[in-house]
Amino acid sequence: MEIEIRRPDDWHLHLRDGAAMAAVLPFTAARFARAIVMPNLKPPVTTTEAATQYRARILAALPAGAKFTPLMTLYLTDRTAPDEIERAKTSGIVFACKLYPAGATTNADSGVTDIRHIDAALARMAEIGLPLLVHGEVTGREVDVFERETRFITEVLAPTIARHPKLRVVFEHITTRGAVEFVKAARDGVAATITPQHLLHNRNAIFEGGIRPHFYCLPILKTEPDRAALLEAATSGNPRFFLGTDSAPHAQHTKENACGCAGMFSAHAGIELYAEAFETAGKLDKLEGFAADFGADFYRLPRNQERIRLVKRAWTPPANYPMDGANRLVPMRAGEPVAWQLAA
Repeated sequence: MEIEIRRPDDWHLHLRDGAAMAAVLPFTAARFARAIVMPNLKPPVTTTEAATQYRARILAALPAGAKFTPLMTLYLTDRTAPDEIERAKTSGIVFACKLYPAGATTNADSGVTDIRHIDAALARMAEIGLPLLVHGEVTGREVDVFERETRFITEVLAPTIARHPKLRVVFEHITTRGAVEFVKAARDGVAATITPQHLLHNRNAIFEGGIRPHFYCLPILKTEPDRAALLEAATSGNPRFFLGTDSAPHAQHTKENACGCAGMFSAHAGIELYAEAFETAGKLDKLEGFAADFGADFYRLPRNQERIRLVKRAWTPPANYPMDGANRLVPMRAGEPVAWQLAA
């Protein structure tokens, strides 16, 4: 069995930098034509100049003959000025700005402490059509980790969307039934990405046989009814929902320790894992729209013309991949079969 689809894009990707980027970039470039590249480096990509330099490093690290376009983003801080937003749009290489609530996830220490601090920047983004990408979690220590997304919707996202009625927003890596219902009912210009791990797993995966740190990501995996709602949304053909892997490489020793990093690396099977999820729902015919059409339409970019083939042939990712220096990277589904394979 095989299927052919338009070559997909990844609308939420972490590439890191330096040797780590060189190690993981070929996986994405082999599968995806374009990707929205996250700006949470150290230091973060807060200016158009930094985004331009980062883009050059990505292009220099591409394998020979690879056809891949990085779409850059800016990291919003409490001090992001409207003039920087204008420079980003004018550059032609920055396609969105990313909201990390301060402390919400990896390298979010410089993130926004109160979204009203950036209202002027958001107003300029709405005016010139630059989308806002949100990591949708509140970060108060009193908030249960499984409730952070739900609280973000009511306390931050809904008021912001109402305050800026022309702002285009991507609610990234949604994880709950409530987020699905919010996006479905939202005004025009609101969309969401969904990851493979949140389509394929619920929070039991973190605790099967003991603590499994490679299933720890943020937002954290949720309940089975939440997973089922995400799968229904992804496979529904609703153009508000599209592919964003949130593939996040971390060295093995930084995951397997007393205070491990959040993130799952899925770029090695970035489209294959989605095919597996869509097959479980009996909706393989909906994969192309989710993976290749709806995101491009939202970002007002042309759909890719190239096509890829996926074959129903099981393969097993290795226990780890090289990352940088002596460090290794444990991929999603390490040592366990993936049902679909990208055809050569």
